Amino acid sequence: LSQFLRQLGIHPDWQFVDVYGMEPELLSMVPRPVCAVLLLFPITEKYETFRTEEEERIKAKGQDVKSSVYFMKQTINNACGTIGLIHAIANNREKMNFETNSSLKKFLEDSLSMTPEERAKYLETYEAIRVTHESSAHEGQTE
Repeated sequence: LSQFLRQLGIHPDWQFVDVYGMEPELLSMVPRPVCAVLLLFPITEKYETFRTEEEERIKAKGQDVKSSVYFMKQTINNACGTIGLIHAIANNREKMNFETNSSLKKFLEDSLSMTPEERAKYLETYEAIRVTHESSAHEGQTE
């Protein structure tokens, strides 16, 4: 992840670390401050049912989301980690230190006024992040 973040232009002051459990001694090993937590979990039939029901409920009743929340749809297969990282960084962008020529900073600035669907389409064509994602996906464990 560190190499992925550097390639996107995130200053080395910020990093992602694994959290091995919720017990106090394990949480004490997590560097502070913490801006975001990404939860990885397996997709199950129960989850898919819940997700589908939630989508239908939101379509029927709508959803009140603050305009300050940055969200994008995921339309690229096997990119949940990249989308999660973008969400974590985008929703903490006022705290982040970006390198001068950060491709992620430019992407966020360009897509700030877009809808979640437009952001997803923009990401599909955004070469710098696509190439970084593809090279990192080949290095990491994605199962």
